[in-house]
Amino acid sequence: MFKKIFIIFFLNFTFCLPINANIEINARTAILQDFLSGEILYEKEPDRSIYPASMTKIMTSIIAFDLIKSGDLSLDEKFIISERAWRLSTAGFSSMFVMVGDEVSVENLLKGIIVASGNDACVALAEGIAGTEEEFAIMMTSKAQEIGMINTNFANSSGLNDPDNYSTVKDIMIMSNYLIKKHPEYYKWFSEKEFTWDRTGGDPITQGNRNPLLYKNMGADGIKTGYLAVERYSLASSMERNGRRLVAVGSGFETKNARSKESSKLLIYGLTNFDLVEISKKTEAFDYINVWLGKEQTVKVYTKENIYKTIKKGQKKLLKVKMIYDGPIEAPIKKDQVLAKLKIIYDENQIGEYELLALNDVKKVNIFTRLFKSLNYLIWGDV
Repeated sequence: MFKKIFIIFFLNFTFCLPINANIEINARTAILQDFLSGEILYEKEPDRSIYPASMTKIMTSIIAFDLIKSGDLSLDEKFIISERAWRLSTAGFSSMFVMVGDEVSVENLLKGIIVASGNDACVALAEGIAGTEEEFAIMMTSKAQEIGMINTNFANSSGLNDPDNYSTVKDIMIMSNYLIKKHPEYYKWFSEKEFTWDRTGGDPITQGNRNPLLYKNMGADGIKTGYLAVERYSLASSMERNGRRLVAVGSGFETKNARSKESSKLLIYGLTNFDLVEISKKTEAFDYINVWLGKEQTVKVYTKENIYKTIKKGQKKLLKVKMIYDGPIEAPIKKDQVLAKLKIIYDENQIGEYELLALNDVKKVNIFTRLFKSLNYLIWGDV
């Protein structure tokens, strides 16, 4: 009665593993990721240590967003501006232009950080949350370790010169992914092109977003630029088209123009040279499995996670998806019970394996029906 069942789906695409890039990006270090599949489409010395400069402010924002999400901070809460924060409003620094003694809302400080890249806003937010910027930097590093940024240490909230403030483009990519996945409602602020600060004792100040990709017609919606004389220009960027997102990080661009041009080239390369294939959406029915002695003849199955694979365009080899189980499965079946395995094969090599779970309960038929079905099987071999 029981036998091994193979259900094979053929997708007329090629899964590229590993992916060999046919472009060169003029930066000291760079990385490109397909957001949903997690596949790395390009990398150049991704673990090389860098000074992240103002890309540091992504983590500064994340700490605040996490606290808002947990209910320990609110957007309308106000922090008093210290002299230390105000001193970063002077010429030569990216600033929101706060004044000593101002009471500024968390929302305004965050927009001053995200859009205007205000170093003064970073210090004000850090002091308001943790008491001192030093304590806040400890929170930042702790969060970095928590989410897998193993080659990162934060020494301040703004990314200003400090040899102990270091990271890698791979870690900045991990941080950017966390921001987009965990805080999509606030990530939208990174696409705003200007921010107006109604400052105390003066006319409102409007500043534009420093991310050059926001002003191109390419679907870019973030994330953060950076510059230090020792590191040169850097950019964490992201674009979304038709539900597909790409994330790129580069550092060591020689000029502003190179930062814009090379980052654009990297994102467009990922968009035009690869396709994203959706295999399964979590909690949605993937397929069905035959049931024995159940009140239903089949049960739908699903995966716990979204499954996507990135494939290279222009190749027609087969990507195979196999659903494997011993069956039919005997009732009763409980919702979320593991019933089968989903295996993804490329060129005879397994590149992924996932559990398939029951989407609903299936009760067992009564004893009379069971006897009838068993007799029918013995005579006809029909399950």
